[in-house]
This record gives sequence, C-alpha cells and structure tokens, in this order.
Amino acid sequence: MASRPARPAGRRAGTPERRVAQPPRPGGQRRAQLHPGAWWLWSLSLGTAATRTTNPLLLSLLISVSAYVVATRRPDTPWSRSYGAFVKLALAVILIRLVFAIVLGSPVPGTHTLLTLPELPLPSWAQGIRLGGDVTAEALTFALYDGLRLATLLICVGAANALANPSRLLKSLPGALYEMGVAVVVALTFAPNLIADVQRLRAARRLRGRPDSGIRGLLQVGLPVLEGALERSVSLAAAMDARGYGRTAQVPPAVRRTTAALTLGGLLGVCAGTYGLLTAEGAGYGFPVLLAGLTAALAGLKLGGRRSLRTRYRPDRWDVRAWLVVGSGVAVAALLALAAARDPAALHPGVVPLVAPTLPLWPAAAVLLGLLPAFVAPDPQEPS
Repeated sequence: MASRPARPAGRRAGTPERRVAQPPRPGGQRRAQLHPGAWWLWSLSLGTAATRTTNPLLLSLLISVSAYVVATRRPDTPWSRSYGAFVKLALAVILIRLVFAIVLGSPVPGTHTLLTLPELPLPSWAQGIRLGGDVTAEALTFALYDGLRLATLLICVGAANALANPSRLLKSLPGALYEMGVAVVVALTFAPNLIADVQRLRAARRLRGRPDSGIRGLLQVGLPVLEGALERSVSLAAAMDARGYGRTAQVPPAVRRTTAALTLGGLLGVCAGTYGLLTAEGAGYGFPVLLAGLTAALAGLKLGGRRSLRTRYRPDRWDVRAWLVVGSGVAVAALLALAAARDPAALHPGVVPLVAPTLPLWPAAAVLLGLLPAFVAPDPQEPS
C-alpha cells in the first residue's frame, strides 16, 4: 500500500489548513491617476490667465501655484522631469527679452537713464530701429513684464507636460484626431526622453571619471543620445505597424463632406472666438462664437471618428475630481479676465511714470483657486 504523506508538524488531525495571504504583486494594482485631459485644461487655463495681466506679482503667484501642484502631484516618470527644463527655458526667454530691449531699444519712452551705449547709424530704410543708445529703467521694466508673462505661459505648459501621461492622453483622443495625436505625443515625449538620456549618460561618464561638460563632453554624449532617439523611433514605427496603425473604414461621401465642413468651420469659429476673448474689442462676440465653433468642431470630430478602427483598453474615466481640477483652472482664467476688464490698471501696472506694482486682493485670491488640484487630485504614488 502507498504510504500517506506526512502531516505537517504542529497541525492536528481534522483541522483545516490555514492559508497565509500572499502580498499583492508589485504590478498588479493600478495607480490612481487623473484624466490627462484635465491636467492640460487646467494648465492651459492658467496660461490663459497669465495672458490677461502683466503684473509681476500676479504672474509670480501663478508660477508658484503651478510649481506647488507639480511638486505635490507629479509622478515619478521620465516625462515628469521636463518641468525643470521648461523653467530654464522661461528664464532664458526673460533674459533674451531684456537683452533685446538693451541692444535694440524700446518704444517706451523714459526719463531714468541707466546707461548709454554707443549708437550705430542705420540707413534710412531702417527707420524705427536703433542699435545702442540710452537704456532707461522704464524700457527695462516694460521688457521684464512682457518677458515674465511669456515665461509664465511656458511654465504652465511645462506643468501639463510634467503631470499628464502622454500615452494616456493619446488614448483619450477622439478617433478623428488619432493620427495627428500620435505625431503630437511623439513630439511631446521626445524632449523629456532626450533630457533623461543626457542625464543618464552624463552620470555614467562621471562615474567613469570622464569629462561630462564642455565641447568635448557634449560631442561624446551627443552621439549616444542621437542613437537612442533613432532606436526609439524605429521601435515606435514597428510597434505602430504591428498594431495596424492607419486602418480606416469606408464611410459615405456625404458623411465625409459634412465632417470636413463641420470641422473646418468649427476650428475657424474657435480661432475667431479666442481672438475675441483675448482682445478688448471682441469681448461681446467672443464667447458666443467660441461656443458655436466648439459645438461644430466636436460634431465634426464625432462623425470623423467613424473612419477610425480602434478600441480602448481600460479607458480613463472623467470623474468628479477631473471636473474639480478643470473648474479651478477655468475659474482662475475667467476671474482674471473679469478683473482685467473692470480694473485694467491693477492688472497692467504702468511704467511711464515708473511706479511699484501692487498686489490686487481679489485677483490674487482668484489665482489661489488654482491650488485646488493639489488637494483633490489623487496622489500618483498611491495605488487606487
């Protein structure tokens, strides 16, 4: 007869065997993440608010709000490290704007002369342009305000790049924009991956005791970086081809013509409405035209999506937190636009005569509404 297997020591006969709960696998749980479109709408709303003012205190507050949200809700991914590169680009924009104001002059008149550069004579056909001459405090202040506004817009876009997953954003696009979205996502992910490759190669060269700065270090790091970018491009093309990228379905000619008319007319309406909102003269017709253009464009995209044959695996849900994040950004943009219409002197401090800018209270409180994503958005480091 076959012998019975030995009973484990410490367990009595007839008692059921206890099973120890196994810990979850590291990759078995999904991270709690916000819809990537919500992050982009929030960031673009903050950028729209930045275009409504030249007050350096309000612009600095917008930068601080976006930086705090990025610091608290940024995931540990390669694309999230691109925020520092956008900040450096913003600082470079301010510096270049000041250099142009010093070398090429400024149309802003001023009485406080800081220094006088030797002025070069120019021919008659170059009237209105000068090289050198008096550099005034008013001209530099105007250039600083203008450069800081553009820098704030760049930093807000950098916040969207650091917070939103580009691949998940591509998955959320309508079918009609899928092919264009692939090109945009590839372009958006190239710069963060390039920065990550440069940092990795420089760290490896420092560990080996080789130079990582200067012309020599740049030349020796540049070739591996370009090779890596080429390999990623080839791998992406092969993956897209294996997944049937570019397949389209047959639709009637009338549907194609209707789709083209709605999409083109809607985009023109969006451009005209946006221009009306950004200018003081078109404040009356800007919002209705923008709303009509968005409706037509969305209808055209809905019809155009019939030609795209693709499915979505685990589509991202637009939940209450996404609405709160978008609503906070839209509220900041709307309130600053209202403040610019009611009290333009507070949001656009004058430089002639030169006065110190002041922080308006209720526009500053409106900017602080942009901090809401730091409290309602899920922490990307915690599993859902």
